[in-house]
Amino acid sequence: MVRTRWPFVILSLTVMWQGFTGARVNEREQPLEKPGVARQPFGQTSDGTPVEMFVLTNRQGVQVRAITYGGIITSLRVPDRAGTMADVVHGFDSIEGYLKGHPYFGSIVGRYGNRIARGQFSLGGQTYTLAVNNGPNHLHGGLKGFDKAVWQGEPLPNGTGVAFSRTSPDGEEGYPGNLKARVTYALSDANELSIAYEATTDKPTPVNLTQHTYFNLAGHDSGDILGHELTIHADRYTPVDSTLIPTGELAPVAGTPFDFRKGERVGARINTAHEQLKHAGGYDHNFVLNRTGDGLRPAARLVDPKSGRTLEVSTSEPGLQFYSGNFLDGRLTGKGGVVYAHRSGLCLETQHYPDSPNKPGFPSTILNPGETYRTSTVFRFGVRP
Repeated sequence: MVRTRWPFVILSLTVMWQGFTGARVNEREQPLEKPGVARQPFGQTSDGTPVEMFVLTNRQGVQVRAITYGGIITSLRVPDRAGTMADVVHGFDSIEGYLKGHPYFGSIVGRYGNRIARGQFSLGGQTYTLAVNNGPNHLHGGLKGFDKAVWQGEPLPNGTGVAFSRTSPDGEEGYPGNLKARVTYALSDANELSIAYEATTDKPTPVNLTQHTYFNLAGHDSGDILGHELTIHADRYTPVDSTLIPTGELAPVAGTPFDFRKGERVGARINTAHEQLKHAGGYDHNFVLNRTGDGLRPAARLVDPKSGRTLEVSTSEPGLQFYSGNFLDGRLTGKGGVVYAHRSGLCLETQHYPDSPNKPGFPSTILNPGETYRTSTVFRFGVRP
């Protein structure tokens, strides 16, 4: 049986590759790589496991860098309205930065992206206990989720991308079943990066994979994202309690700071005295996307008015977690010595709803033996004149 949630995430981008030695690199002076996929070493983990980098380049010179540690997208360069390139994602110059700990910069997160209340769920008459790593709750797969695993990476046969794969063993972080996961990044000559997720299991288990890149369309070194204009195609969202677990309600966005249907600056209402914004210190909420049918549907659009860079998001998923970088606090120094300050990046995580294993009224995230988990999202970069 195939459970279709489709498999593609597309990012239209324009990227030039920096070095990966950890030294500061002048990104504007880097030559374009030849079209195709290059494979490079990127250091090793603390136990000596080698980490590789894959550099994806298309015929337009668009380029993306991703590593086998966490499937992390470390760099993504796109042009502004004048054609000037900038790296628009948060990250580090070397593996050491990722090993020291970070808020999931560019990572594949799983086995379950987002929160599960109290680190528990029941399935088939059995209660499973997960790691509690976010207040009283379980977040993004636990203490050592997919973001901290070294994946196997192999170039795609057609020379457009890389496939990351790993098996999450039965009991890893408390989850049942041996889960075989595969995530594919492919860059087309239409300047689209597609990320395809697939998984199978030998026991029923929750699965909710997503990508946790922090975007700043002005450039990762360009201050906050409060001036970015955001549109989210959602009439409803899932309110949360004080620990950021959904209450189970699907509340209308109309008349609230969560109404992004016609486009609004991220910072326009972020500091208003709304209970939901107080809970999260800003936006950290799941939006119930307006969907008709299966397959890819528009989810969101992001615009940086100053540079003109745009990002359009489409997905086969029912939800979108918009996170406004509330917990970035200036303690992390990233690529080129850039300090990542409060709200200097935002995330648009396509997903199923948080805490779905404990919310029978939410779309199910349970994958059964004989089924194939497939999901897809599309990030398309462009320029507004």
